[in-house]
Amino acid sequence: MANPSALFDLTGRTACITGASSGLGRRAAVVLAAAGAKVVAIARREEALASLSAEIGSSAAHVAADVADNSRLEALRDQISAPFGPPDILVHAAGINTRQAADDVTIGEWNKTLDLNLSAPFFLSQALTPAMRERGWGRIVNFASLQTTRAFPGGIAYGASKGGIGQLTRAMAEAWSRFGITANAIGPGFFPTELTETVFSDEERAARNAAQTCIGRNGRLEDIDGPLLFLCSEASAYVTGQVLMVDGGFTAK
Repeated sequence: MANPSALFDLTGRTACITGASSGLGRRAAVVLAAAGAKVVAIARREEALASLSAEIGSSAAHVAADVADNSRLEALRDQISAPFGPPDILVHAAGINTRQAADDVTIGEWNKTLDLNLSAPFFLSQALTPAMRERGWGRIVNFASLQTTRAFPGGIAYGASKGGIGQLTRAMAEAWSRFGITANAIGPGFFPTELTETVFSDEERAARNAAQTCIGRNGRLEDIDGPLLFLCSEASAYVTGQVLMVDGGFTAK
């Protein structure tokens, strides 16, 4: 039997995390580095990325880039691979929620949401999986949402993108798992991040969301650590095409 702790050891692995300048993306970078991985953090904000790299130390590098800009995919692939080699682990945490009512959504905002939340995870994965395939090992972790299966007010574009993430995850698994590359998604409940700042700034609304969970509270950043590490490590070798809801039981009720 394998040493249980070794199942979660990422020593010798390299992880790329998008949306790493804040929130769950930043947390993912810190957690995977603590588990032994070298990490390459991607986001648009150079200053925030530099702060993250300084916190992690020599096992971290960063690239300031817009992952939704498909015209730079090849260059971005090369930038990601330059510090430590092509990544073994790819975590897609970058996202946007414009919170527009259905009648107010513009074509521009719709495309912006779908480009970042749905298209970018696919095309960046497509660019980076050939190296994983050569090594016979890879982990892709997408970020789903409560809105992958639930409809929220002001969430039609975001919900469409996150519903797409559920199917994208299954399709990635079908396409690449035979080559040792698993694809799964984490579906966070309500966590305090920049994306949910408007939710948590309303104490009554935050309390109402907490009451809708089975556990009785909203998420804390550390609640993502175990599920993420599981899906990025050898511990999940026979798990693929799944959406793991980390929501305190919100979707169970």
